[in-house]
Amino acid sequence: MNLFEKFGINSNNHELYETAFTHGSYSTEYGLDYTYERLEFLGDSVLSLIVSDYLYNKYPSYEEGKLTKLRANYVCQNALIYYSHELGLQDYLKVAVEESNLTKNEVLSITADIFESFLGAMFLDQGMEFAKAFIAKYVFPHIDDKKIFFRDYKSAIKEYGDAEELKISYEIVKEYGVPHDKTFYISILIDGDEMGIGKGKNKKEAEQAAAKIAMEKLNIGVINE
Repeated sequence: MNLFEKFGINSNNHELYETAFTHGSYSTEYGLDYTYERLEFLGDSVLSLIVSDYLYNKYPSYEEGKLTKLRANYVCQNALIYYSHELGLQDYLKVAVEESNLTKNEVLSITADIFESFLGAMFLDQGMEFAKAFIAKYVFPHIDDKKIFFRDYKSAIKEYGDAEELKISYEIVKEYGVPHDKTFYISILIDGDEMGIGKGKNKKEAEQAAAKIAMEKLNIGVINE
């Protein structure tokens, strides 16, 4: 289905949406001077603002820290990938044929990126109210259902360590891969004792994985709203 018909967009600038789905590899192959990255940057801010406003009004008793953690769940990469697939945005992506053999991590990253770049284009083309209505339709229901996209194991085990007066630290065990597609192995140490080794495509992800392993070993629950 046509993108504009699918989302009820009466576009004033079709080129914005062409840009929103253009990956760098496609631009390089066809000599284009644009990619989706600038729109992704804008869409990230728009999404954060709209979700922040909704959470601020939905939970009037929540303090800043709690709201920040809650927002992170709905704007994290896992959430963006879910939204993007739910809307079928990957069907509109332009990637160079010779670079279609992307790694799994790259594919997931791009899938998340285009949700934000699409939102950025929509914001510029249709305005904030239209963007807010779009997010209200496709994101707010997940907030209302308290869907969990991301569990902050690292913060949870830090709280445990603070309460029990234990030192929580992380160390890189090894890393490998090219700069744009690395894999990290990071160990979590509790009072100097290794409690698990996590794997991830970046340091934060590996630390979260390590913290999860440690919490399972210690039988500590994760508090989520």
